[in-house]
Amino acid sequence: MSVASLSGQHLLSIEDLDAEGIEEILEVAEAFGEVEKRSVRKVPTLKGKVVASLFFEESTRTRLSFETAAKRLSADVLSLAVASSSVKKGESLRDTVETIEAMGIDAVVLRHSSAGAPEQVARWVERARVINAGDGSHQHPTQALIDLFTLRQALASAQGRSSEGSGLSIFDGLEILIIGDIRHSRVARSQIQAYTTAGATVSVAAPGTLLPTDLEGWPVKVVDDVDEAVRHADVVSLLRMQEERGSGSFVPSLHEFTMTHGMSEARAANLKPGALMTHPGPMVRGIEIASRVADDPRCLVRQQVANGVPVRMAVLFLALSSSSGGEDG
Repeated sequence: MSVASLSGQHLLSIEDLDAEGIEEILEVAEAFGEVEKRSVRKVPTLKGKVVASLFFEESTRTRLSFETAAKRLSADVLSLAVASSSVKKGESLRDTVETIEAMGIDAVVLRHSSAGAPEQVARWVERARVINAGDGSHQHPTQALIDLFTLRQALASAQGRSSEGSGLSIFDGLEILIIGDIRHSRVARSQIQAYTTAGATVSVAAPGTLLPTDLEGWPVKVVDDVDEAVRHADVVSLLRMQEERGSGSFVPSLHEFTMTHGMSEARAANLKPGALMTHPGPMVRGIEIASRVADDPRCLVRQQVANGVPVRMAVLFLALSSSSGGEDG
C-alpha cells in the first residue's frame, strides 16, 4: 500500500510511495543537497544510528553512495563483505540478518540477486528499517528517485526557477521514453512506477525479446519506431544491457542492438529542443550510447551520480526519523 510519508517505514519498492511520499523525499534531498555544498559535508542527524550495508550482489557505485550518505548523516556504517562472510560458509540470509540485527543496527541497505529478498528481510527484522538497493530484476527504488530528482532540477533550471518547492507538477504531461533491456531491468520497473505516479506518460522501446512477457497492465505504451519516438520524447532514459543476467543472448548481436536501439549521434541529433537523456549507469559506451552522446550536456549521467548521495541521505533520514520499533512499514 502506498504511503504519504516514508517516515519510519521500509523502502522496498516505488509502489510503497504515493505522489506525496515521493515529493517529500525529493524536498528533503534538496535540503541535503545544500549540505553537499558546504566545506564540512556532515550533519549530526543520525548520530548514534547504525546502518548495515549488505550487498550480496556487487555494485560499487550504489554501495559507496549509500555508505557515503550514511556517513554524511553521522551514522555508523557496518559493511558486510559477502565474499569473506559466513554466507560463504553456508549461513542463510535470515541467520545473517538476525545476527547483525542483534548487534543493534537501525537500518539494512540490501542488494540481492533474488527478487523479493528485501521484502522477506523486512518480515524477519524486529526494529531495523530495510532499504532496497536492488533485488534481481524486480525493483531499484532509490535509482528511480535519483532520476526524478535530477530531472526536476534540470527542468526547473531550464525554466529559470529553483527546483526546491516545485513539487511534481513539473512532470505533468512529460513524455518519457525508456530504451533498452526492459526485460531484465529493475531500474525500468521502478522508473515506470515513479514517472507515472509523478504525472508523466511513459513509452518503452526494445527488441521484442527484451520486453517483459507480463507487460499487460503496465502503464506504458510500447513503441516500434525508435527514431520517431525519440523525436517526440521530452526525456530519453537509456538502459544498460544486463549481460550478467544473460541479456546478450536475447539479441542476435550487440552490434545489431546498437544499430536498432542505441543512442547514436544521429539519433541524438533528432532529439527535440530541450530534450534530456538519462542513464542509471554504469554506461557501456558504444553499445547503448555513443561516446560523444554520453558527454553531451543534454545527458545527465554525471548529475545523477552526484545526486545519489543527497537522495539516499533523504531516504535514510526519513526511514529512521520515527523508527522506534513496532509495526513494520
